[in-house]
Amino acid sequence: MQKISRRGFLKGAVAAATLPLALNAADKQDKTLKFIHVTDSHMDLSNPDTVEAMAIMRDYININHKDLDFVLFGGDNFNNNVPGDKDAVKFKTIADGLHCPYFSVRGNKESSPKGDDEINLAEFQKMFCSNAALKLHGKDWLLQAKGYNILGLDSCIEHQNNGRYTEETLAFAENILKTKKPTLILNHHPYTNYWGGTEEKDIHKYVLNNTNEAQKRLFKYDNLLLTLSGHKHIDSVSEIQGTKVIVTRGFIRPKDLDMYPMRYVELSKNNITEKLIYTA
Repeated sequence: MQKISRRGFLKGAVAAATLPLALNAADKQDKTLKFIHVTDSHMDLSNPDTVEAMAIMRDYININHKDLDFVLFGGDNFNNNVPGDKDAVKFKTIADGLHCPYFSVRGNKESSPKGDDEINLAEFQKMFCSNAALKLHGKDWLLQAKGYNILGLDSCIEHQNNGRYTEETLAFAENILKTKKPTLILNHHPYTNYWGGTEEKDIHKYVLNNTNEAQKRLFKYDNLLLTLSGHKHIDSVSEIQGTKVIVTRGFIRPKDLDMYPMRYVELSKNNITEKLIYTA
């Protein structure tokens, strides 16, 4: 696993800020943050294989990663294309079987229902953002764990595939970053055209539409360690202004239904260790 240095130990800020994690009471002395990033699972009740794949993912994590602090779901978790909340409830039932807490942001599927009766933002937050560990702020949330801030930022535009951060979201993230505590950001839309696309329509759909503003306002902070996104279904690990920028591969159906790609991440002091893992 690769170790990534972060600007000369962030002048000691990470070590000084480390706190016990209430989410992992079994070992409060362990200061290493361990989690798995899962995104773009596109669970669809019309395709039983996708439902089975979700259950396989849950069981794989429970068996092979017993010491996780949490799982982060990065959006397009379910396709939100059936009347009511049946697919959301099924996704939640499966995820509730994880041995550790999990936290989620929306993707364009959750924010762009196919009809008039599928779940909306308020319903999504009620189902997936009600954990007492989360501090909600508009569309977004903050989780504090082991001295780290984890920001769940909603980059979705209602009823659109493309995304952008609202002014409220950017201001919220800036205020958290100003605390100087080491911070991670979870959102759905990636920050760059990392796959080298040439079609403007394609770039508009997949890259955060106000990425230049987001990079100018957020990535200037030395304590922004890591961002986690999805949406394009193509894996990438890069850097923006010294911040590790990860896009985790989603399903490329049908073959990934038997593999369920996801990313295991560890953070300890000034080290970020990550690797793509599969259920098979």
